[in-house]
Amino acid sequence: MKKLWAGRFNEKTESAVERFTESVSFDARLWRHDIDGSIAHVKMLGKQKIISPKDTAMIVTGLKEIADEIEAGKFRFKESLEDVHMNIEHALIKKIGPVGGKVHTARSRNDQVALDLRLYLRDEIKEIVKLVKALQKVLVNLAEKHIDIIMPGYTHLQRAQPVLLSHHLLAYYEMLERDSARFMDCLKRVNVMPLGSAALAGTTLPIDRKYVAGLLKFPAVTENSIDTVSDRDFVIEFISASGILMTHLSRFSEEIILWNSEEFGFIELPDAFTTGSSIMPQKKNPDVLELARGKAGRVYGNLMTILTVMKGLPLAYNRDMQEDKEPLFDTVDTIKSCLAILVKMMPGVRFKKSEMEEATMAGFLTATDIAEYLVKKGMPFRKAHAVVGKTVKYCIDRDMNLTDLRLNELRNFSELIGEDIFHCIAVKASVEGKKSFGGTSGKMVLARIKKIKTGK
Repeated sequence: MKKLWAGRFNEKTESAVERFTESVSFDARLWRHDIDGSIAHVKMLGKQKIISPKDTAMIVTGLKEIADEIEAGKFRFKESLEDVHMNIEHALIKKIGPVGGKVHTARSRNDQVALDLRLYLRDEIKEIVKLVKALQKVLVNLAEKHIDIIMPGYTHLQRAQPVLLSHHLLAYYEMLERDSARFMDCLKRVNVMPLGSAALAGTTLPIDRKYVAGLLKFPAVTENSIDTVSDRDFVIEFISASGILMTHLSRFSEEIILWNSEEFGFIELPDAFTTGSSIMPQKKNPDVLELARGKAGRVYGNLMTILTVMKGLPLAYNRDMQEDKEPLFDTVDTIKSCLAILVKMMPGVRFKKSEMEEATMAGFLTATDIAEYLVKKGMPFRKAHAVVGKTVKYCIDRDMNLTDLRLNELRNFSELIGEDIFHCIAVKASVEGKKSFGGTSGKMVLARIKKIKTGK
């Protein structure tokens, strides 16, 4: 099969080169965006009288027919034609004759692929943000449903202070909120129209780039043709934002894995989202969460791939940039699959209230509350910290908890301590006392839930 660009060459391309250089095996997924971009481009060529109205209509009709064939699974992409762009253009010429060759007037594959990637990523970012919002909604619903469950909060994986389970779940809501904002901010830089930059220098033909931008709903047009065809910042930024998202999903998965373990026993995962062992019949493994945790690594790897590909490239386009697509596509597929499975799984998680609350009874979780109690009585915090430290040591030496202490024992550590100390020692009072903005009290958590749900 003769290449569309073969005029300069005397020899046929070596088949090994075709296999080595082809990208259609992975960039075929850009077909719809490629056709949409070509239709807009051809309409502009017609408007500018660069091609005739008849040719414009023939090309647009032909491209729409090819789109229908691809949609119906009747189109065969050929490796020998290198990429999605050449496959579609070749099919168009075959369908409507030489006039089909006019589709590539005033453009290059360099700006064409930049357009396809931006159109593709624009659509995918919107879908990803929808999935992030769906997971946030699940977390808010769980927080509201389990507003009465108290659990240990941890630092250094050591029990630290009692918190509401709802407050803990909403911590991930806040992370996802920032993730969503990052993707939407990235979208601003993705959503810029590159077509018309041609190979790198623009074109002598009287094109109207803003008209194409309007047809494709781009709010802006790129300003420098050299930068346009060599820019993959938007891909790097997207994968970077995806890496941060995967960090959050991985941390979340790790905590659910821990909580599901016998050692914690805080939750039970739904059977439908776990797997068994091939040798140990008693096992119920959190494979979904482990895979979500593990898939963070491939997204980080994708980021390093694209950074490494781009770091030493001179301006403008270089074929190295073909290597941008696989890490991009893999990142999109990975984060969408992780978000989707968590959205489905989390509503079925059973939270064990009694086990969580029992875990707050050990570990001296209200020690800081006693220190703050003494501060309210006028004691400097550093002294109060030392007093409570001695109190905790007293309990450890006697295998006691703070709630086991009598008033006379407590007063041995400070005469400022009165009967009201027992209110501070209680776990529920500790939680409800955290009324500082953003704190874990039921009042603050419910206020945050209300703000999330109403936007007020």
